[in-house]
Amino acid sequence: MFDGSLASPHGRCKAWIDSLFVDHAIFRLPWTNLATVVPGKVYRCNHPTPARLARLAKRLGLHTLVNLRGHRRCGSDALSRNAAEQIGLAHVDMAFESRGAPHRDRILRFASLYRSIEMPMLMHCKSGADRAGLASALVILFEGGTAAQALKQLHWRFGHFNRSRTGILDAFILRYQNQAEGRISFLYWVEHEYDEAQLKQDFVAGKLASFLTDQVLRRE
Repeated sequence: MFDGSLASPHGRCKAWIDSLFVDHAIFRLPWTNLATVVPGKVYRCNHPTPARLARLAKRLGLHTLVNLRGHRRCGSDALSRNAAEQIGLAHVDMAFESRGAPHRDRILRFASLYRSIEMPMLMHCKSGADRAGLASALVILFEGGTAAQALKQLHWRFGHFNRSRTGILDAFILRYQNQAEGRISFLYWVEHEYDEAQLKQDFVAGKLASFLTDQVLRRE
């Protein structure tokens, strides 16, 4: 856990050590699952290093960085906040979780933020797989896309496994598809009909896939 300052070389070194070896950024150095969600407007990826963020900001013309992990006491968080400030990006915290039924209030808050955020924006979680997948699926639905299109954002090519506990995110989109798509809007369904407790009760995760994501890959 990093809870220091980047003001000194020693503090910055501690942040990098925490980011690379505690937050597993060492695995994100050679690999990023950067993808376009809405062309020219919304992009997704795993937690970017400061250098990668600077390159992406220039390449994509970014104005906003959305942190789907929420404010965390870790080196990766401190470094990316500092990098966003140096580059001139607005930094927005919008925390989601990856193993529980999506919370109604967070979805509605994200919808409100989405209407006010200066685009283009880049969204990231830790691995760019589950929370980034959920947020990207929500963006597709905010933009009037279908549940089938939204589900493509929750895919193994990003590192998402729907047989594990994170599959509850897929189940959420499928529940909207089965209960309301074509009848009412997505946000109306979320606000008035979505039953978070029932979804949590109904969903059953696969044990092997959950072991892989939780214990081997050590996802948040």
